[in-house]
Amino acid sequence: MEESKRDVIAGRGVVVRGNDIDTDRIVPARFLKSVVFDGLGAHAFEDDRAQLRSVGRTHPFDDARFAGAHILLVGKNFGCGSSREHAPQALLRWGSGIRAIVGESFAEIFRDNCVALGIPCVVVDPADAEALASAVEQSPALELSVDLRSKTIAAGASRHPFEIAEGPRRQLLEGRWDSTAELLASKERILELAERIPYLKAYA
Repeated sequence: MEESKRDVIAGRGVVVRGNDIDTDRIVPARFLKSVVFDGLGAHAFEDDRAQLRSVGRTHPFDDARFAGAHILLVGKNFGCGSSREHAPQALLRWGSGIRAIVGESFAEIFRDNCVALGIPCVVVDPADAEALASAVEQSPALELSVDLRSKTIAAGASRHPFEIAEGPRRQLLEGRWDSTAELLASKERILELAERIPYLKAYA
């Protein structure tokens, strides 16, 4: 499960400003027909992007300066609304893939759905959130580094502390967020246990 471990997530950032951005805005309901999530990244913030294009403006997810960004910076209560797992799936598949999200707060179910994909959602205070967002907007090439061990975000020469619940942090650090990988790693033990369960043998 080494490949599942998350320690330091590094990359350029992209900022989506605003509070209470719900999962309907992250990925509109008409795209929920997908069960395998293929191609979903192209529709992240689909309606917000179209609305801005109609008035001659550019959404950050359409801005070439932020293409290839891996770290999303957001405001308060990000991912609120319905519990659809398509929202983090779309972010994971947008561009080169969002690998970490930094914000002032997150909706609980959205945060948990992100952890299930190996995407940490880390919480910073308002002053640090603004400092990071402004730095990325002013210098799109700025490299960010989210360190789950030290619980700090590096942005150039600056350092910003963040909070993350200890349970999800340990899951990410140890690679235990990936339930499929955990099952596969325990295949022999599962088979041995199955051999000792009488009612399973009855159906062999």
